[in-house]
Parts: sequence; C-alpha cells; structure tokens
Amino acid sequence: MDHETGPDIRTITFSRNVFLPVTNVCRNKCAYCSFRRNSSDPDAHLMTADEVRTILETGVLTGCTEALFTFGEYADADPVISKKLAEYGYASMTDYVLDLSKTAIGLGILPHTNAGILSFDELGKLGPYNAGMGLMLETTAPAERIRAHRDCPGKVPAVRLEVIRNAGRLKIPFTTGLLIGIGETVQDREESLEEIAALHRRYGHIQEVIIQNFTPVKRADLSGMGPGISRGPSLQEMKDVISKAVGILPPDVAVQVAPNLIDPVGLLRLGVTDLGGISPLTIDHINPESAWPDIEKLRNEIEKAGCRLRERLPVHAVMVRKGMYGEKTKELILRLSDEEGFRRIRSFMILSRTPSFSCPGGGSFHQDFLNLSSICPATNLPRSFSGTRMTSAPSFSVT
Repeated sequence: MDHETGPDIRTITFSRNVFLPVTNVCRNKCAYCSFRRNSSDPDAHLMTADEVRTILETGVLTGCTEALFTFGEYADADPVISKKLAEYGYASMTDYVLDLSKTAIGLGILPHTNAGILSFDELGKLGPYNAGMGLMLETTAPAERIRAHRDCPGKVPAVRLEVIRNAGRLKIPFTTGLLIGIGETVQDREESLEEIAALHRRYGHIQEVIIQNFTPVKRADLSGMGPGISRGPSLQEMKDVISKAVGILPPDVAVQVAPNLIDPVGLLRLGVTDLGGISPLTIDHINPESAWPDIEKLRNEIEKAGCRLRERLPVHAVMVRKGMYGEKTKELILRLSDEEGFRRIRSFMILSRTPSFSCPGGGSFHQDFLNLSSICPATNLPRSFSGTRMTSAPSFSVT
C-alpha cells in the first residue's frame, strides 16, 4: 500500500467503526461459530431500523466513519425472518440493508456490508450505497476436507470466489481474507492467496486481505472441527502465512491482522500494514470474548516499533484516490477524507461531560471510550470522547 511517510517510517492504518449485527440467523452451521442462532433460539435477533439508527447516531458522536453491517447468510430464507422482514416492509435482507445503508449515509457514516454470499444483482444493488464490501474467502480447501464447513452451503470455495469476482466486475472495493487454523494445509493457504492475487490483478478491487487466526470462543461447540484443530494456529504459523501473503499479494493490497485476536506489533516487520476496524462503541460480535485494544496504547506501541498509526475510512486511501467506491457515498467520502485519501482530522476540543446512551434491547455498557475529541468534518460533532462501550449484543425477538 502507499503508506510511506518517510524513508524509514511505515504507516499502519485502521478505521473507527460501529459493528451492527443486523441478524444472527444464518443458513450456514460452521462448527467454530458462536454468532449464529436458529430463529427459534431466544437469543436470535433481527434489529429494527430504530435500533440500528440509535447505534449509527451514537457512532457518529464517537467519531466513527464506518458502519459495519454484518448478518447471517440468506437469513431471509428462514420463514421466521422472512415474516419479520415483511412486517418491517421489506421483501428481502438485501432490500432492508439497502435502506439501512441509506440511513447511515444520511447520518454521516459510511456503510461497509459483509453479508456472506450475494448474487451479482444483490451486489449491484448494495454496491453504490457502500464505501466497500467484504466476504472472507477463508480457504480454497474443499468443504468435505474442512470438517467445520460440512454443513455450510455458503462455504463452497468456488461460490465464494465468484462473489469476489463479481465484486471486481462491479468495481466494488473489497475486503477478503483467510481464516487460519480450521484444518487447512500450508498448500491451501498459498493457493487461497494466489486466487485472491489473481482476482486483484484482473480487477484491481481488493483493498485488504485479512490474515485471521481462528480463535476459539467458549460458547462454540468445537467437537465437529476434528482432533487438534480447536486450539487455533500457533504464532509461528501466523508469521509464516503473513510472510507468504506479503510475497504473493500485489503491493497495493494491504495485509491486515485483527488486533483484538493477536498482538499486531511484533508482526509489523513482516509486512502487516492494516489493523481493520476498531470500535469505541460496540464489541466484536463474532469474537465477543476478544476486546478491542485501546487505540492510544496501540498507537504508542506502534510508534515504539518505528511505525505510525493513521486513521482511514472503510475504503482505503488508495481506492479513494482512484475514485473506486460506491457512487452514492462519494459526497460523504470527499467530506471525510483528506487530500491523501485518509481520514480527515480537523480542530480539536475536549469535552468535560460524559454523555449517557441507552442500549437498544437492554444491552450493557462500560466506561471505555478514548479521550480523543477532534471534530468530525461531516457533521461538526465531536469525533470521540469519554463515554461508554456496548459490551453485549442486543437481543431482539424474531418470534
């Protein structure tokens, strides 16, 4: 990536986001997943537009520029979710998330949708209203060999690669990645990286590749993953994959690790250039036991390692400069970005008061906002301040 700020200083990027788990009902039954629920489960939810709006508005107040819409794959194939969507006035999850994306843009925060498998038409409908979109490839290893994927129609590698290919045809900035430690081989990892690299060389749309270490979650039943797999990869395995990724991927594709799942500082020298989304408001609902790092502490550690941490939008600076992003997000992107395509930072102020927020669905909070407070150029509201972080996913009945 074009991240140099001097001959010896590399820039490491991240985006400030809110994580919106629109629904946790999903057709896939990945053995490692603690996010998914059956629609009959008391913890199953489909967020209402008002609940989404509350988090979006609070996200803007806390300086977030990314609204990460994540939801179970083809949840609307479930008759309970389909009925609930109809009550909301929508025929499909795609139509619903399209309206939620429009709401986000109107409030001054950029949508980034990760919806699992989408058709070409569905991508074409959502793409103009998203700064970027995403789908983890995870692995090119066949599902019959990856035991965790055996009851997952959406985890067929060819199907996932077709989604990434279609995003390229539509010129949608795209995030993808590998999930390391689910039973794939070293050869599988290299093949997965080669496939991603080939798609980017053809379409130029891959902005980042996440090298994500599988991290066991207490709630998940890992018995279906196979012997010895439930521990996750070793640090050395992760280092090896990162080195391979840097060698295989084109130089304008960022190599990302998740800073709540692995300490990123020791991996910077291997070529990691991005840390993904970090939220001052919401937890990582996919990995709820892994807290986000404190951004200022992370910044200090990165500076000690000879690099600097810089905030970006959900669409990377190189894509901003190329003008590759959803057409309907252009005005907001130009308002939020600086001349280099990174997050614009303007005048600073300190707030002496801690605001209080109510959590939709009764979720809990704790005191953990960063004490940063520059003005958000899109709204003239405080970019970040002392406050509270939502620590549990709201539960919304779908019955």
